[in-house]
Amino acid sequence: MTSLADDTRWLDATDQAALVAAGDVSAVELTEAAIERIEATDDALNAVVVRWFDHAREVAAGPLPDGPFTGVPFLLKDLWAHYEGQVLTNGNQALKEAQPISDHDIDLVRHFRNAGLVTLGRSGSPEFGTLPVTETDAYGPTRNPWNPDHTCGGSSGGAGAAVAAGMVPIAHASDGGGSIRIPASCCGLVGLKPSQGRISLAPGRSETGLGVDFCVSRSVRDSATLLDAVAIPGVGDTIIAPPPTRPYAVEVGADPGALRIGLLDHLPLGGDLHPDCVAAVQSAASMLENLGHRVTPDYPASMADDAISSKFLAMWAAGRAAAVDGLATALGRDAREDEVEAVNWVQAEFARNLSAVDYGDALQAVLDFRRATQQWWADGFDLLLTPTLGEPPLPVGELYAHGDEPLMPMIRAGAFVPFTPAFNTSGQPAISLPLHWNDEGLPIGVQLVGAYGREDLLIQIASQLEAAHPWGHRRPGA
Repeated sequence: MTSLADDTRWLDATDQAALVAAGDVSAVELTEAAIERIEATDDALNAVVVRWFDHAREVAAGPLPDGPFTGVPFLLKDLWAHYEGQVLTNGNQALKEAQPISDHDIDLVRHFRNAGLVTLGRSGSPEFGTLPVTETDAYGPTRNPWNPDHTCGGSSGGAGAAVAAGMVPIAHASDGGGSIRIPASCCGLVGLKPSQGRISLAPGRSETGLGVDFCVSRSVRDSATLLDAVAIPGVGDTIIAPPPTRPYAVEVGADPGALRIGLLDHLPLGGDLHPDCVAAVQSAASMLENLGHRVTPDYPASMADDAISSKFLAMWAAGRAAAVDGLATALGRDAREDEVEAVNWVQAEFARNLSAVDYGDALQAVLDFRRATQQWWADGFDLLLTPTLGEPPLPVGELYAHGDEPLMPMIRAGAFVPFTPAFNTSGQPAISLPLHWNDEGLPIGVQLVGAYGREDLLIQIASQLEAAHPWGHRRPGA
């Protein structure tokens, strides 16, 4: 005899919400089922680093908004996402010890609540979201459900591990250099990075930076439906993506027509791309051709310009400095070097030595790259197909800094994530899809990139691939 925790474990959020809407289960029962799964499986994975189960039970038992995911259990990433009355640590040891309580909801959290989601706690993130793996001094490593010796990715690694393991069907994620798409690839999930300005970062963060927020999910329809619920401009937003002509949920199953798709199946700056990633992207190209699309070897020439890398890193380092300053604000005193992981402290110090002119040059380089990259789509291509990552999920510990090499993880990360940061810089939407597994049973994602504001087309093509080459039956340990 199976339990509700077993019966609902592999249902996506849409199906779980349908059970609640039909009266077959209650929100409280779904919440208890998710808590049972977390308690049974998370000791081995370390995905849920902050738990507020009693609060979730209270929320589930009370009146819930009538949203698309009413009663569905959910996790919030432990990074920047304030939830009133609950702890936020940003993956940092000093904040873990201080246990600061948020005094407000960010707009996105409010939209998650209005969608009917019941948040059970926080999923793990690397400190300040810096690295593409989730391994911290504060909480230790978060592991991949497909093979716990390997990373689940980052920075939304806890979200990826929790959804892939069946703890919850959907979870909050954010992406400043690939951090939705990286764990989606590592964990066999759907990871849609929206266009810059699609989802408000109000009240505390700016849409002019590299980062966006959204989710990782098991199905294209879940991501489309949630995007409809949270793509709401906030007061004072500096960038607002053009609104869709119809709901994103309607795009699931819609015919995208015959598309012109560019294929990038090698490293644009040279070097050897891992054979598993080559196999994944070439297989996806064949899938697309069989669906009637035209796939040709082509990609934006700007991606082969290595000058943008140093400018991206200058902006990234400035973000680390801002994070250290934010830590000081949360602690009510200056942060000490021993309270910040070395990879972040060194970048913050580097950023403090940059001038306003240096930062202005970086902004101009980003603008030039953005225009040059988007021109490729304006010249007639509909989508770009790439591997999501340059390698399969790395062994746990490979990107953890040791000794006198604090920047080693950032240097090593370049080979692991060569394809994702470009589209944070360009502001375009991109999606990672789980279309390939290697001989070791690890997921290998592929990335599709759309023109700015064209999440609708990404959802159409993703749902077409999902229907032709479904992945919902694939489960860790199965």
